Amino acid sequence: MRKLFYGLAAAAALATLAAQAEAAKDTITLGMQLEPPHLDPTAGAAAAIDEVTYANIFEGLTRIDQNGGVKPALAESWTISDDGLVYTFKLHKGVKFHDGTDMDSADVKFSLERAMDEKSTNAQKGLFKPISKVEAPDASTVVVTLSQPTGRFLFNMGWGDAVVVAPESAEGNKTNPVGTGPFKFKNWTKGDRLTIERNPNYWGTAVKLKSATFKFISDPAAATAAVLAGDVDAFPGFPAPEALAQFKSDPRLKVVVGSTEGETILSTNNKSKYFSDVRVRRAMAHAIDRQAIIDGAMFGYGTPIGSHFAPHHPAYVDLTGMYPYDLAKAKALLAEAGYPNGFKARLHLPPPSYARRGGEIIAAQLAKIGIQLEIIPVEWAQWLKAVFKGYDYDLTIVSHTEPMDIGIYARDSYYFQYDSPEFKALMKKLDMATDEKTQYDILRQAQRKLAEDAVNGFLFQLAKTGVWNAKLRGLWPNSPTQANDLTGVYWVD
Repeated sequence: MRKLFYGLAAAAALATLAAQAEAAKDTITLGMQLEPPHLDPTAGAAAAIDEVTYANIFEGLTRIDQNGGVKPALAESWTISDDGLVYTFKLHKGVKFHDGTDMDSADVKFSLERAMDEKSTNAQKGLFKPISKVEAPDASTVVVTLSQPTGRFLFNMGWGDAVVVAPESAEGNKTNPVGTGPFKFKNWTKGDRLTIERNPNYWGTAVKLKSATFKFISDPAAATAAVLAGDVDAFPGFPAPEALAQFKSDPRLKVVVGSTEGETILSTNNKSKYFSDVRVRRAMAHAIDRQAIIDGAMFGYGTPIGSHFAPHHPAYVDLTGMYPYDLAKAKALLAEAGYPNGFKARLHLPPPSYARRGGEIIAAQLAKIGIQLEIIPVEWAQWLKAVFKGYDYDLTIVSHTEPMDIGIYARDSYYFQYDSPEFKALMKKLDMATDEKTQYDILRQAQRKLAEDAVNGFLFQLAKTGVWNAKLRGLWPNSPTQANDLTGVYWVD
């Protein structure tokens, strides 16, 4: 009798373990190299904010899908007036925020007007500049009137910076995000992990995952160990490309190399003492060996670029040959600018491995023409404060992962401090253009202008090097926007 009891107990225990194993397949742990400074995508420039919240917690009128296309989101449909100035959006009915309050046209109006306000802290205020008026004639209708035709307006409304928030909860979204998405915020252990859980009252198609945990692992060696140990199920933006070959031979794992919108650049303060001179910037361009940086910092993963534009876009112009690697030419340009013996400057490096590793290589390359760089490692919050907002830098390295963001060079207060009336005129023409052929022609002119002015050191397009459990499905292979969209993720046996 005792043996029978033990046998039944063992069988019950095995059944429980089997059930737990099965249940575990509706959760996921994702690795991320950078921890977001906060969780409000309408009030910060850090890509890590959107990587947690985009499409998961927050939604906009439209959304960007994994192929870079524009899809309906909170707006189920829209019409555009013949003159391209009036967009009438029909909203889904019955949508609620995570706190149980209704989402309607008043919330959309509030969100857009909040982003447009002079005191707005939105990092992409330029997206909303064409808007002249927002009206809410009834609870499910929003009418947006533009001051000029803007061909990419629907795409712009799909950015994380344009998500819809509620006036009741907007001020608290940095620490307690309240959106309309299929997941809602659960908890955040600073410096370690953040968890979101399925929203049981979601207005749309329910997600298959019960919960998702984002684990923050900044060290590449620790990231490798976490993947091999199974401590994370996926690392969509894996920071140690040198480990990918090892993962490829592991049948438990799948390595996926895709593309991103990340133009990785040697960002230059165009108003600093030395780099305000275009001859110095051109000298620097001739002294940079892009492929050596890609090979040394990214282990060969990345595509050289000669301007601020993604190579996979049909309007891309290959301008990598404009400044061939030529140390003699670089030294001659420096001498012409009045610096025959070079000079000393600062290089601020944020945490990503492409920046830290790439910075060491670039410092060695520029030393060959007499530019001695003081390397200053900074954390992400320091970078945002000193470099992005304070302009207190000479050079830095960062990957700009926002989609189709060439327009940032027309902003007076942007941290490059580039000021070109000719470039601004091109961007105005682009805003007015509604047909694709004209848009592409203007974009090609804009790329050439940035290259001619050597505004930044254009290095490479960041590859998306991802690794995840072979039984996972639905993760994006590419990154057309800053996102870890989990809405279609599920496990298979």
